[in-house]
Amino acid sequence: MSDYTPLNKVGEFGLIRMIKEKIELRHGSTIKGIGDDAAVLEPKQKQLVVSSDMLLEGVHFDLTFCPLKHLGYKAVAVNVSDIAAMNATPTQITVNIAVGARFTVEAVEELYEGIRLACESYKVDLVGGDTTSSNSGLIISITAIGETTADQVVYRSGAKLNDLICVTGDLGAAYMGLQILEREKQAFIANPDMQPELDDKQYIVGRQLRPEARMDVIYDLRERGIKPTAMIDISDGLASELFHICSQSKVGAVVYKDNLPADSQMLETAVEFNMDPLTCIMNGGEDYELLFTVPLAAYEELKNHPDITIIGSITDESDGVNLATKSGQVFPLKAQGWSHF
Repeated sequence: MSDYTPLNKVGEFGLIRMIKEKIELRHGSTIKGIGDDAAVLEPKQKQLVVSSDMLLEGVHFDLTFCPLKHLGYKAVAVNVSDIAAMNATPTQITVNIAVGARFTVEAVEELYEGIRLACESYKVDLVGGDTTSSNSGLIISITAIGETTADQVVYRSGAKLNDLICVTGDLGAAYMGLQILEREKQAFIANPDMQPELDDKQYIVGRQLRPEARMDVIYDLRERGIKPTAMIDISDGLASELFHICSQSKVGAVVYKDNLPADSQMLETAVEFNMDPLTCIMNGGEDYELLFTVPLAAYEELKNHPDITIIGSITDESDGVNLATKSGQVFPLKAQGWSHF
C-alpha cells in the first residue's frame, strides 16, 4: 500500500490549511495574509514594486532532475531577483500552482517547503495564491511585492556617460549546469540503473537548480551609500540585459573580455562540452546575478569588492555596445540569450 496521499483526499481547503500552518509572517505591512478573499497590505509611505513570473514544466524546468524543494526555492528566488533589480526590499509573495493528478499531497508539501525556505531566507511573507488542477504538467506562478522610496528606486533607464558597468558573482555557471543535467538525463534514459556523475560539478549544477537572488549585494551597496544609476537582473544572458540598459538609457557600452567573471568549474565544463566559455558568459542566462551601473566616483569603493566585478563603462549611444579584448580589438556585441517564444 502506498505511503503517499492523493490530493483529492485533502481537497483544496485542506491543502490551504496545511500551507498556512507552516507560514510565518514577518512584515508589519502585512495586515492580512492567507485565509481571506484577498491579502491586505499597508506599506506606509512607501512605493510598491510588483513583479510576476511563471514557470512551466517542460519549458522552464524538468522534474526528471529538478527536485521539488529546489524548484520551490528557485521560483521564489527568481521573483525576488526582479525586486532586487529595482533596488527595493522584497516583502510579500503570492503563489499560484496548477498540478496534475500524478502529484501527491507529499509532493506539493515538498514544493511548498522550498517556497517556505526561500521566504525565510529573503524575509518575505507568503500572503495568498491559488491552487488548481492541470492537464499539462506543473505550473507555478509567483507575484513578488517589494517596498522602496521614490529616491531609492532604480530603473534600467538611468545609466549615464562614463558610468562604470558592474556585475555580481560569476556568469555562465547556470547554463553549464543545465548542460550537465541534460547529459545525465540522456544517460539515465539509456540506462535507468546508472548513477549520475555530478560529484565534481556540484557548484554549476547548484547554480542551475537553486540560484540565489543577490539581495546581499543590494543591502551592502546601501550600507556603502552607493545607489546604482541603472540595474537589471541577469535572467536571459549578460549581452541581452546590457542591451536593455543601453536601449532604455540611450547610451552605448564597452565591456572588457578579460574582466568578465567566471568560475573555474564553468570554464572547465565548457571546454569539456567543446563550447566557447565567452558564449556561455554572454548568452547563457539564468545566473540571476545583477548587472548595474554606478558613477565613476564609486570606483575606489568597489574595485576590490569580493562579490562585484567592474566589467566596463558606459559610452556614447553612437558607439554602440561592444566587447573589447586586451589587444585593443573591439567587436560589436549581439544579444543571443534566451528567447521566450
